[in-house]
Amino acid sequence: MDDQTVVIKLKSRFFEYLSQHYQSSTFDIVDNLIDIIKQELCVSHAVFYFYDEQNDRLTPHKDVTINSLRSLPKEVQDQKFYQIQNEVILPIIQGDRIFGLVSVKDLDVANYTVSGQDEIVKACTSFYTTGMRNIKSTHKELKFEQLYRITEKFHSFMNRDDVLIELINTLRGMYASYTFYLFLSHDNEANNDLPIKNLGYDEQQGNEMAMKAYVTGDAQVSELNDSKLTILYTPLKGKQGVYGVLQVVASQDHELPENRSFITLLAHTAGNALENAQLYEQSKRLIKDLQLINETSHRLNKNLRLTDNMTYMTTRIVESFDANEAGFFYFDKNDEINIFPGSTKLFESDDVTTYVQYVKEKIGQDLEGIFIGDLSAHIQDAKFQSLMAVPMIQSGSLKGCALVLHESKYHFTFDMYKLLQSLIHHSALALTNSLLREELEMLVNLDHLTQLYSRKYMNECIEKSMKVDRQGTYLLMDIDDFKKINDTYGHQIGDKILVQVANIIKNNIREKDIGARWGGEELAIYLPQVELKIGKAIAERIVNRVRENTDPMVTISCGVSYWDATSHHISYNQLFSQADQALYQAKNNGKNHVVVEL
Repeated sequence: MDDQTVVIKLKSRFFEYLSQHYQSSTFDIVDNLIDIIKQELCVSHAVFYFYDEQNDRLTPHKDVTINSLRSLPKEVQDQKFYQIQNEVILPIIQGDRIFGLVSVKDLDVANYTVSGQDEIVKACTSFYTTGMRNIKSTHKELKFEQLYRITEKFHSFMNRDDVLIELINTLRGMYASYTFYLFLSHDNEANNDLPIKNLGYDEQQGNEMAMKAYVTGDAQVSELNDSKLTILYTPLKGKQGVYGVLQVVASQDHELPENRSFITLLAHTAGNALENAQLYEQSKRLIKDLQLINETSHRLNKNLRLTDNMTYMTTRIVESFDANEAGFFYFDKNDEINIFPGSTKLFESDDVTTYVQYVKEKIGQDLEGIFIGDLSAHIQDAKFQSLMAVPMIQSGSLKGCALVLHESKYHFTFDMYKLLQSLIHHSALALTNSLLREELEMLVNLDHLTQLYSRKYMNECIEKSMKVDRQGTYLLMDIDDFKKINDTYGHQIGDKILVQVANIIKNNIREKDIGARWGGEELAIYLPQVELKIGKAIAERIVNRVRENTDPMVTISCGVSYWDATSHHISYNQLFSQADQALYQAKNNGKNHVVVEL
């Protein structure tokens, strides 16, 4: 058999394997390389050696007990056969880089021309390097598939510790030989599941590099030659700041440089998730604060007796700020101090006089509030150490003041003080209360009556979905003969019906679906990533349950429209128009059923 025929058969065998085994391991590639060489070159013995260029060392693929090669033969410099004693060397070489070599026995070199030998070496090298590229590509794909799954999981967490625990557990699962620590930028409660180190300027080993990564936002690498360790410090960075630093400790024998980019990307993803969790906590706190202001202002607008209003205000302040004492005082025409009824017990005793006189003197100077965390420096033998006071001012003159106290030092935060200021100021401005409620409802994206989302919020969600999702179904609903309900039972019952229908909608859609009050008695649902058939079934289920579970019984009509990114790609306005037209047809066709319009 001539050498060209051998080359063709080798290449054919190599190609066949690579085309059928895209996902292989290094050992699979080498095993098949050896098997094909043995079969096509008709030799009984062949061994593959990996070449470590840094240490100039050969490592056999499998144990070799006789005549094992230890270092690269000097003759191996290009793509040619080399005869060494009773063995023939086939170098796996590409350009200036030597990946390894194959040692074979019983091969008659005389049967192959120089060009034939060159083609055989090239074919073996191509098979090996292509297989290695496929392995690397597969590993990279798997990593990024895992990154995608982890990212979804990260952003499902609304708790900061959950994000950090998932990050550490994921890294430990992927890189069992590495050790991981977290340098965190904020105080954290002890968590046994988290390897936390304090982040600060001190002399502890690693803190300096961790602080550099935290301040600059760039990853840092440290080589500890004595202990043969490589340490990576990568920041947990979001869009608005850095929230900590991930420390990765690895032996210098491992391939940390190769894994660094993926670990850094994972840390960056975790940083974004941490930021989202923190913003979520802030938004919850803000909404809670705004709800407190709204509820208090609403209560004061009911024109209840002064004692009832003040008792309510005092109770809410004590609960919201975890205060020991809270109360209000005002100044009469003779500038005498009077305590509002409803204040806590301290304000009924003479013990409060010291605090009230101090506050009156300080506030009277500049009409500004007071926020003090340690009163011992201002009032001798003060029982209460934390103080917040907010003046009540009308037409530029001081009319009174709200005073909040706690026995512990620095018990109140500045955010609490700002909230107290807002609470007092808004409570005094009853005429602006209605506008404030509307702004609060818009802020939290909820309709006040039905607790469904607002129309504006739904519009934004649909427009966003049409940019990133594959498909979506839109349901537009109208309560049949709603005017008749109001005329027959009154508007209070009409509101009750709206709430009942809204609750049925919320109980029959997923958490990620959007239910909204479209306007008046019209309601809408958007189902992202839901095909038309399922969307229609959901609409029919809701129509049936409204008929069965409302009191007094009402029915609804529903129009359904649909879009997808390929065969039915339409605009947002077209999506609404089609649903509106379908709803119109449902009304004309007898009401209490579903019509689809495409």
